[in-house]
Amino acid sequence: MHIPSTTHADTNLKTLLTGAVFTMLDLSPMLGRETNRTDPMTTADHDLLPLALDWHRAGRGVAIATVIQTWGSAPRAVGSLLVIDAAGAMEGSVSGGCVEGAVMVEAQEAITDGQARTLTFGIADEDAFAVGLACGGEIKVLVEPVGGAMAVTDLEALVAATAAKTPVAYVVDLEGTGRAVVSTGHDDRFRLDRSGIEADGKTFVAIHNPPLRMVIVGAVHIAQFLVGMARSCGIDPIIIDPRGAFGSVARFPGETIIEDWPDDALGDIGLDRRTAVVTLAHDPKLDDPAVIAAVNSAAFYVGCLGSRRTHEKRVTRLKAAGVTAAQLSRINAPVGLNLGGRAPAEIAVSIMAQVIETLRKAG
Repeated sequence: MHIPSTTHADTNLKTLLTGAVFTMLDLSPMLGRETNRTDPMTTADHDLLPLALDWHRAGRGVAIATVIQTWGSAPRAVGSLLVIDAAGAMEGSVSGGCVEGAVMVEAQEAITDGQARTLTFGIADEDAFAVGLACGGEIKVLVEPVGGAMAVTDLEALVAATAAKTPVAYVVDLEGTGRAVVSTGHDDRFRLDRSGIEADGKTFVAIHNPPLRMVIVGAVHIAQFLVGMARSCGIDPIIIDPRGAFGSVARFPGETIIEDWPDDALGDIGLDRRTAVVTLAHDPKLDDPAVIAAVNSAAFYVGCLGSRRTHEKRVTRLKAAGVTAAQLSRINAPVGLNLGGRAPAEIAVSIMAQVIETLRKAG
């Protein structure tokens, strides 16, 4: 394995980057382990900052590692987090298992000396398979001890914003000690969920957005597939259907189900730029109020099930209700990318693909 450059690293770090790390730290079982909620590497990133604060308050000594830059086929995106305590316990991941052991060693040293450090790891293609990666890449990781380089007040502000579902950015001067939690500026980064280093090459901006949501109106067969796909993509589904037989716990176990009329339910939920709205009821009494609410909101996606002919009739009704041409242009109908699918699961795939396309290619 090749290490192009590693700041504040020593020979122990290079030793840990060999296959021995997986034996010494017993990390090898994590590679290829079936994904589950108890795996420390599958903890959602938005859950990691509250965990780090809890660990700090418990006196465990904590450092937070963040992916700040990637090249090539890096396994984790910029902004991904790993939380480590002084005893070596960790949650999250910065590489899916490849360099976590090395980062842990540096984190423990950071907890001791209170200083941040930036680590750069290069993974040669020929070594990638041995550490569980399909191909090579490089990652740069910032390690910050809580109560040292990262002020406790900054972590508390990030956790409070997470709880309040308020988007904030954590801005770091990589060449100095400056840190700030801000809620203004960086509009493109907020919109695209894109953490990264600014053009000046020394300022890292970590975006902490509220979780994405998908409001599904109509607890139909397609919805049963769509909720699982949404969750797999990091989007929290919310199902609205006043018909109890449709939106039952038996059909949607463990999901948020609102048994109410869409216009009332959407008013309570609140639609923002982190929300997609998909109407599947195929009933104007349910779909139309939801569409009107959605096109009058900041929701980033609005999609409606139905044929082109069905949508033409829908447009006529919506125009009569006062919906403008600009608002009508926001509606994706027939919903989903045209993949040619007909089965409920295939339609759900097309919807999910279009939601992702809209979210990630916007602007």
